[in-house]
Amino acid sequence: MNNPLLQDQTLPPFDAIQTEHVVPAVTQLLSDARAQLTQQLAQLKDVTWETLVAPIEERGDILNKAWSPVGHLNAVCNSDELREAYEQSRQLLTEYFTELGQNETLYKAYQQLRDGQHYPLLSQAQKKTVDNAIRDFKLSGVALPTEQKQRYGEIQSRLSTLTNQFSNNVLDATHGWYKHIEDEKALVGLPPFAIAAAKEAAQSKELSGWVLTLDTPVYFTVITQSENPELRREMYEAFNTRASDQGPSAGKWNNSDIMEEILALRQELAQLLGFNNYAEFSIEPKMAETTDQVVEFLRDLAKKSKPFAEKDLQELKAFASSEYDVQQLKAWDIPFYSEKLKLARYSISQEELRPYFPADTVIKGLFEVANRLFKLEFEDKTAEVKTWHESVKYYQITQNGEPIAGFYFDLYAREKKRGGAWMDECRVRRIRQGELQLPVAYLVCNFNPPLDGKPSLLTHNEVTTTFHEFGHGIHHMLTQIDVAAVSGINGVAWDAVELPSQFMENFCWEREVLAFLSAHYEDGKSLPEEKLNNMLAAKNFQAAMFMQRQLEFSLFDFLLHIHSGANEFPGVQALLNQVRDEVAVFSPPSFNRFQHSFSHIFAGGYAAGYYSYKWAEVLSADAYSAFEEAGIFDTATGQRYLQEILQKGGSEDAMVLFKNFRGREPNVDALLRHSGLAT
Repeated sequence: MNNPLLQDQTLPPFDAIQTEHVVPAVTQLLSDARAQLTQQLAQLKDVTWETLVAPIEERGDILNKAWSPVGHLNAVCNSDELREAYEQSRQLLTEYFTELGQNETLYKAYQQLRDGQHYPLLSQAQKKTVDNAIRDFKLSGVALPTEQKQRYGEIQSRLSTLTNQFSNNVLDATHGWYKHIEDEKALVGLPPFAIAAAKEAAQSKELSGWVLTLDTPVYFTVITQSENPELRREMYEAFNTRASDQGPSAGKWNNSDIMEEILALRQELAQLLGFNNYAEFSIEPKMAETTDQVVEFLRDLAKKSKPFAEKDLQELKAFASSEYDVQQLKAWDIPFYSEKLKLARYSISQEELRPYFPADTVIKGLFEVANRLFKLEFEDKTAEVKTWHESVKYYQITQNGEPIAGFYFDLYAREKKRGGAWMDECRVRRIRQGELQLPVAYLVCNFNPPLDGKPSLLTHNEVTTTFHEFGHGIHHMLTQIDVAAVSGINGVAWDAVELPSQFMENFCWEREVLAFLSAHYEDGKSLPEEKLNNMLAAKNFQAAMFMQRQLEFSLFDFLLHIHSGANEFPGVQALLNQVRDEVAVFSPPSFNRFQHSFSHIFAGGYAAGYYSYKWAEVLSADAYSAFEEAGIFDTATGQRYLQEILQKGGSEDAMVLFKNFRGREPNVDALLRHSGLAT
């Protein structure tokens, strides 16, 4: 019992967890779970929620509370030792969950519960849990012959290894390259904070001069601000060839073969279960009903927005030509001249906005929005909680004076931390041993940290990222569902799970909100009226080009998982090129290997599901339009959204919940209007 991962604690003891605790804890918990399940099924007579599902949920929660901090630490404090323990444990967990999903006795017990006299007496959340479980048993191959079951298990085990390796390669490639600069002239155009950070990065490597890394905030600052085209080109090539056969680290952390094997195994898995392809398998638990529906949705949106995107690009080319005598735009020029055009047209740029969005002010403003919408209060409890890094904060959420949830906020980029931004669950709301377990979330971003006495200053894009992840967080934390499998984000159709996150982004564009969301870090003044007007005027600047880029990713992902097993499949790169020919208005250079670091689909949960961002954006834009009609902080609308969307979690189908809130099915009009693409 000296292993902290085996102790029942309200929050993870991050100060006590060591790598050597991981494998023994997972091994012990899985051994206990197997023994308890065997005993449970042997004694099972009258099949009820209490005799069947409740013990399984309790074991799942115990396992989750041990594994959640391990998976989290692997993402935010990565090391070779932790990787090894994480991978070994993931294999054990994959084996266990495959076993569980293929347990015919357990499956029959769930069927017995659904078909028996007790089912009508269950709550809506309990019924949905049982129905989902029966669906998931089938998707886990419970009905397969023994030999095929074994093959299913082998595939899942191998996929677990490969997806983890893909992620590690991207992390290693990101941190395995840097640009060492000794002539300050090479840094022309970069803002002072970026130059200071580059100086600090060099010192940390015991080098003179400056060091630029491929950490996302550094890369995007260079690609949009650097007046040095050769530096932009070099950074672009290094960033867009990570973990591939191209670029400065060619072949070193190459994901090429890993992608091919992942796709082949997914196709085999889908066919084992009776699907034609992995895309069919992927949408089975989602809102979308057919693969044709998804492809048609994406192509229709692309068709509607492409003329606008072509106009955006032509304007950019004309501007670069007339103002800078640049006759041919390269991929590393587009972000740079886009910022120049934005500045010329609207007298505003992301860098110019930074001083008005210090991280602490943004967080305070975010909490104010949540308070006005949902009557939430936030209390900083960092001093009472163990975290994994000194910059991490912990907040408790209260409503009417009662604690209802908590979350960790990890805002800043650093070595050994995965790039990007995400939300994950630490604790799930459920009733255990007669008491309510409150939900807890991890909210993670990768912003520039405070430096030289200055606070962390965010671009407005980073402000919307913060609101986005917080939207996921409150979906998890404001749930009123006490059954773990459908509590918070659990059990929510994957193509609806982005609704609450994208919904929150809208508030970052409201005058009323920006008044308290912004304050200059030196004098505390809000964004001046002129800058505010310019920023709002620039809201949809190149929105169509961004839309096409997202549709390119979505269509590539989905078609990849439809066609990768077919005889006529041209290969990953060739398919991506075909999609670009159809959708994109600008094709990147031939060395670009974007797909090799597309972790969402090769290492995350978005395989044949990246379309979910656009699908859910239709939902979120339509949902937000209800607030535009009633007033953005209208109490009745806020309460209806809280009760019908956030509090219900995955306890009912996403379409039912949306219609309960909106009074009708969603339509695409609000998204096109919000994006400035309405005709």
